[in-house]
Amino acid sequence: MRSRRVFIAMAVLLAAVFGAHAAALASGKVKNRARSVAFKVRIENISSADGQTASDGTRWPFALSPGMYVVDEKGVELFKANAKASTGLEAQAEDGNPAGLVKTLEEAGHGASLHGVFNTPVGMGEPDPIGPGGAYEFNVTATTGMKLSLVTMFGQSNDYFYANAKPIALFGREGDPLSGDVTFAFALYDAGTEADQEHGVGPDQAPRQKAPNTGAAENGRVRPAKRDAFFARTSQLLRVTITPVG
Repeated sequence: MRSRRVFIAMAVLLAAVFGAHAAALASGKVKNRARSVAFKVRIENISSADGQTASDGTRWPFALSPGMYVVDEKGVELFKANAKASTGLEAQAEDGNPAGLVKTLEEAGHGASLHGVFNTPVGMGEPDPIGPGGAYEFNVTATTGMKLSLVTMFGQSNDYFYANAKPIALFGREGDPLSGDVTFAFALYDAGTEADQEHGVGPDQAPRQKAPNTGAAENGRVRPAKRDAFFARTSQLLRVTITPVG
């Protein structure tokens, strides 16, 4: 009889435990197990093919440079507002060269994070900026809890760049992979490293300068480019989308 009572007690206890677990799952209190998902990130130049107009009437094409991305659980910040730009960020913002930023990231101890460079436009075989209608794409496999940061240069500027100040979570609270347009997370920044000239016509800007890292030093700090008319036009000029592919 005693054995039978013990067996019944154990059965009741197990039923209670499984019942509580099921209720927790239904209420969302138990987190989903970590999962691994492949994502495609696409950066598009959606600006007008007619170009932009300078104050002297010159027409110039809006362009985005090669850039870099980072994916990890902590959410790496590639820059800090109100701080001096790193040498890596300076090279990215002035010349569209992400190599120095990658080096800065690795020297800061983030070498184990998932990171890389996007520099070859879709449909092309070698690195190049993207003009109107162009796009960059890269794939990255992330696990639950990982976040994305990326940066690219405003090509016809002295030291402007687009980036997301807050890393983008690639999974929702229930573990569902992110999918859709995330352009709202990006803004235009001034690296504060080189004196600004009018976009599209400045002689010290990447398409016209005699050599990289050319132009008068500004000795400023990284800040949102809120005083620039292009600050409010981000969603009219570029689009960033994230799509699960596996």
